Amino acid sequence: MSSFGIVMSGGGARGAYEVGVLGYLYREFPRRYGRIPHFDVICGTSVGAVNSTALAATMNDPETGMMLLNDVWTSQDLGDVLHFNLRQATRLYRVWLGGGPAAGIFDPRPLALLISHRIPWRQLVRNLKQRLISALTVSATNVRTGRPTVYIDRAMGVPLPKSGPRVVIQPSHILPQHVLASAAMPLVFPPVRIGNDYFCDGGIRLNTPTSPAIHMGVDRMFVIGVTTPNRQTEIRMGRTPGAAFLIGKALDALMLDHIEHDVQRMQLINDLLADGNAAFGDSFLDRLNAAAAARGGLPRRVIRNFVLHPSLDIGLLAAEHLTSHRPKFTRMMGQAMLRLLEVGEGRDADLASYLLFDGDFARMLIDLGRQDAARHGDQIAEFLLCNQPGDQTSS
Repeated sequence: MSSFGIVMSGGGARGAYEVGVLGYLYREFPRRYGRIPHFDVICGTSVGAVNSTALAATMNDPETGMMLLNDVWTSQDLGDVLHFNLRQATRLYRVWLGGGPAAGIFDPRPLALLISHRIPWRQLVRNLKQRLISALTVSATNVRTGRPTVYIDRAMGVPLPKSGPRVVIQPSHILPQHVLASAAMPLVFPPVRIGNDYFCDGGIRLNTPTSPAIHMGVDRMFVIGVTTPNRQTEIRMGRTPGAAFLIGKALDALMLDHIEHDVQRMQLINDLLADGNAAFGDSFLDRLNAAAAARGGLPRRVIRNFVLHPSLDIGLLAAEHLTSHRPKFTRMMGQAMLRLLEVGEGRDADLASYLLFDGDFARMLIDLGRQDAARHGDQIAEFLLCNQPGDQTSS
């Protein structure tokens, strides 16, 4: 029996695309194919941690849960999440110099209230107790050590993977502070204190948490990406890129490109195992794992994966959105914020695509996610409902 996992990466406001894919999986997919998708392990980082936790907490009634998640994203204004007031202005020096309470450019309290009030936390406990899911993982980055920490909330009897040299595994009941820490984009929001350490955005070191899913025993993995592979950026000649353009590209490299590396690495291992079986026979994998066990290593196995990417460039969509909409923001920061988000020297607006927590923009990305999932519906059904050999990847 295959163990299924779903992985959701970070990307700020781009997380609305994940909501569209989830909406298709739990609202349209069952009516089209007659079965509700089941995931044993749910893994999320950054904004993906918000969506993953919401999914895990509503797995008892996922269709209703996805309607709630859709409402959360589409009903927000930019100022509801990126809240800035006079109090924040007087504390800006702490963002640069540190000292005193942790600080970010924006007030984290609206986001904290959204996470703590809209996710049914008690139902999450019941879903794990009833084994509707086996485990939920949320990843954050330890500010002191720079190492990613994976918080794992699991059903009774589910084994816990060991911490490695690069990743700390921490068993814990997932609470609002874990999700808030995972979503705390550096500088934008203050780091969150958990125990004796501060934590920030898990996407810095572990943006696509495929590794926790693998170590939790998943052998079929559905991954939702929020970036378009092989995109080409056009820059107007004679113009030097500005800060918004450069920061957007840096965020792409830092937070969004990991998914390609992770998928390529999984494919490489799958190919090596397949070549070993072809060269040495069906006993190859058993003998390989026996040798690994003798030295205390982890067993190898084929991890089949399905990756869904946006069919349209979200940076370009953000640029188009800003030319036709003016998101609601606080009077104090409205014009300054919009100038920061303006399209720069390129045709896209990558920085804006991370920060546009705006209901209209979210609705656009949710529709895109639903349409992309529906377009690949037959492939998704074959992957989730059938035990077919071979990897399947869509984009």
